Amino acid sequence: MTSVQRPDGRQTDGRRTAAAARRRERRREIIQATRELFDERGVRDVQIEDVARSVGINRAIIYRHFSGKEELFALTLVGYTEELEERLREAVKSRRKPQTQLAAAVEAFADFGIEFPAFVDCALTLMRRPGAELLEEVSESAMFKLGRGITGCMEQLADVVRRGNDSGEMRVEDPYQLANTLYAAGLGSLQLARLGITVRPSSSGLPTVVPLPAEQVKNYMVDAALALAGA
Repeated sequence: MTSVQRPDGRQTDGRRTAAAARRRERRREIIQATRELFDERGVRDVQIEDVARSVGINRAIIYRHFSGKEELFALTLVGYTEELEERLREAVKSRRKPQTQLAAAVEAFADFGIEFPAFVDCALTLMRRPGAELLEEVSESAMFKLGRGITGCMEQLADVVRRGNDSGEMRVEDPYQLANTLYAAGLGSLQLARLGITVRPSSSGLPTVVPLPAEQVKNYMVDAALALAGA
């Protein structure tokens, strides 16, 4: 039996270390396959059986690594939030003033959601669940990773708002509350952008459908964010 020297001087079974590494790699493969299927088909059309087939395993193996579909969704969303955070950071760096930084960040958020509609679906699917219920179905470690991913995105927005407050360009009492509001409202707006239509009364009083370009939704998201920030 091989062993590995730990930093504290104790020995650990090499086979256990290798097994843990294989387990981490399997989890990574499952999450990656889920993300690829989400981007290809959309969240609602992907079942656990599809993920298992894509990885080349039995669906029962997925439940050895994840507590259920909700946990798999949560960890897949983590990947989206990490990419989104980087885009928000780059958008903010490209501008100087807080007002234009906030506008650029909201545009980046909108562009990301339009490019990856499965991100919007995945985020909304989890947000529709009551918090207590979700905590029962998703492990503490998965919730921590998801919370850290979402918080990273919020921090990019909150930092801009704090700088706006300091410069006098904005007037926001709680930057984090505004960041959370923009995140949640943005998801709903992006769902509307994907629908691509609005319903409104016609001159005769009957409801009519009017096309809604995604670019128009993005512009409205920017205007709303600036208004909420008092910019």
